[in-house]
Amino acid sequence: MDLSIIIVNYKTETVTLKCLKSVFDADYQNYTVEVIVVDNASGDGSAEAIKSAYPQINLIINDANLGFSKANNIGIRAAKGDYVLLLNSDTKVRSDTISRCLDYIKRHPDIGALGCKVLLSDGTLDPACKRSFPTPLSGVFHTLKLDKKFPNSKVFGAYDLTYLDENKIYSLHCITGAFMMVPMNVIKAVGMLDEDYFMYGEDIDWCYRIKQAGYKVVYYPKAEITHYKRVSGFGKRNPKVVAAFYDAMTIFYDKHYRKKYSPLTRGAMNFGTKILKARALKKNAKAGR
Repeated sequence: MDLSIIIVNYKTETVTLKCLKSVFDADYQNYTVEVIVVDNASGDGSAEAIKSAYPQINLIINDANLGFSKANNIGIRAAKGDYVLLLNSDTKVRSDTISRCLDYIKRHPDIGALGCKVLLSDGTLDPACKRSFPTPLSGVFHTLKLDKKFPNSKVFGAYDLTYLDENKIYSLHCITGAFMMVPMNVIKAVGMLDEDYFMYGEDIDWCYRIKQAGYKVVYYPKAEITHYKRVSGFGKRNPKVVAAFYDAMTIFYDKHYRKKYSPLTRGAMNFGTKILKARALKKNAKAGR
């Protein structure tokens, strides 16, 4: 088996079905592919509807909502492919996207993770598809939106690498978990996704460990997908999702930067993250009224 495509579903029947349609309509050349859908205890009939529409998938239904990392790890354990593709349920792949990526990663055994060009529904680039590892300074510039004001600056644009040409191939720090192709031998070497992350941040953490192991993380814009963000079954204003975003930052900094930065810097970053989290939850609560 060449490739195992893993898709996590949580109350996203419509978008997951659209994603699967694009997956099964794709041209895989002569590659052998399996599709694994892991349902996070949706309980709304979406898993059954997905299985009915695509009986050839390997459907795994969890007893509880385990989050993104744990659900993907369950899929990875069931995978038979030489390569694994994590694919968000709210995406649409082009006909040649996956085969192009497989062609490229197979020709470059030094690649530990490959991501494609990710476009939002309006046709603009999803900045998460080519990023650097977050640092205290780049995080401040990003929060202040200086990267939007000065996108060509290597200093202010470091967070999302806004100064890089989105149409060129780069070896960089990290790509998005919405589309991440990883060789199974790399997974065996570095481990699966860190399950401390409920959702958000697990892709950055994985890329960090992959690069630490000596592999390249590559942005490959010769292949494209569309990412329809913010349609998760959690809902746009679910406090758990808002909290998870900021908690991921704290987990990453404490795990990887504890020895890299001084206690004062770490304390300032953790304090700043708590402030941003509190503001976001407050704003979210008001928006839900």
